[in-house]
Amino acid sequence: MTTRHTPTTPAASAAGTGTGTGTAPYAPEHSPRLAWAELAPDVYKAMVRLDAAARHGVDPVLLELVKIRASQLNHCAFCLDMHTKDALAAGESVERIVQLGAWEESRHFYTEKEIAAIELTEAVTVITEGFVPDEVYKRAARHFEEADLVRLIASITMINAWNRFAVTCRMVPGHYRPGGHK
Repeated sequence: MTTRHTPTTPAASAAGTGTGTGTAPYAPEHSPRLAWAELAPDVYKAMVRLDAAARHGVDPVLLELVKIRASQLNHCAFCLDMHTKDALAAGESVERIVQLGAWEESRHFYTEKEIAAIELTEAVTVITEGFVPDEVYKRAARHFEEADLVRLIASITMINAWNRFAVTCRMVPGHYRPGGHK
């Protein structure tokens, strides 16, 4: 017999009460540190405009894969919640989303173009290694027209910026509904 964990409300978790199923409640939600979009709406709106310009003309499912991968690397739970839900709503499979964290061992789940975009995402996101390797850039350039490559790089840059705001401000995952940020 499999025991299924039933989620409790954050308030019930904080109070330490269970669900009556004999399982422990979830940990309580953390509180956000800062409502940055409300406190600096001009900054938020500028980021939204740049994000919209960056994704113009680029395959939306591919962009969700890029956003999920960058968010995994940046440990951004809020953006993982958002972009996995948006990817599913756009028709992406659960299997491909799950395998994205181990894409190098699961290459057969992705097209060469998607792999090139994922590799570029990793190189741009983990830029602390000093540069984007020529081989990674060349693979991406083979699959994207120059203007689309610029938009892809801009989209990667934008998700990294969104991740940094979300992680720093401790935005709370779990409440996003697909399409809620467009």
